[in-house]
Amino acid sequence: MSRKIKSFYLFITSVIIGLASLPFSFAKSATGAKLFDKPIKNSSKSLIDSSNLLHTVASVYDSLHLNLSGLSQQAYDFAKKGFDKLIAEGKLLNDSLIAIIDFTMPSKEKRMFILDTKNYKVLFQTLVAHGCNTGREWAEAFSNSASSYKSSPGFYITRETYEGKNGYSLKLEGIEKGINDNAYERGIVIHGAAYVNEDLAKSQGYIGRSQGCPAVPVSLSAKIINAIKNGTCVFIYHPSYMHQSQILR
Repeated sequence: MSRKIKSFYLFITSVIIGLASLPFSFAKSATGAKLFDKPIKNSSKSLIDSSNLLHTVASVYDSLHLNLSGLSQQAYDFAKKGFDKLIAEGKLLNDSLIAIIDFTMPSKEKRMFILDTKNYKVLFQTLVAHGCNTGREWAEAFSNSASSYKSSPGFYITRETYEGKNGYSLKLEGIEKGINDNAYERGIVIHGAAYVNEDLAKSQGYIGRSQGCPAVPVSLSAKIINAIKNGTCVFIYHPSYMHQSQILR
């Protein structure tokens, strides 16, 4: 008797299980896929467009609020364009740092910016001199000629250091033909100078001037030189020169 009851119980149980599974079977056959599978999305839409991603990342200029520091957007944009081109051409040993001198700012303001473009840092912002025949407060006249005592705008690449009459100094190679390509022979270098100081800027409204060199404060000169020596891009910006630059065309 107990065997019959057990058999009947197993029969009833199998019937109930079979009836319960019917909706799942119909759902699977109707869709051709498992009921609980999520729909497959278009993989091309799920991938992040790298170009859009780049636009979401703030530029170095915006991230560092360089407009508030006085650096013009035009100076930065031209500097970055030439910097990227020089990197692509393999002309720079340092593809992270760039020094920008904005000659649309008066000499009493800190118009030399040394930027770490990969780590989004301003390493230095400081005063920098222009040539004595380039102007007094403002840089207005430029030359590529020896003994002109004028500054030359455009792109440079830093070279070797040496000890000279102005102490520890850094040679610059001008790479724009007819604009600054005589700089190395002219002895246009970065060096420290006592006449580049904030007290002088405040007292007379402008700092001292050089013989064409971008001279910097003595207290910072060694640090600046060591940061950008041997293959770093230096860009001296002035609007009057832009149409002549082969690098920016």
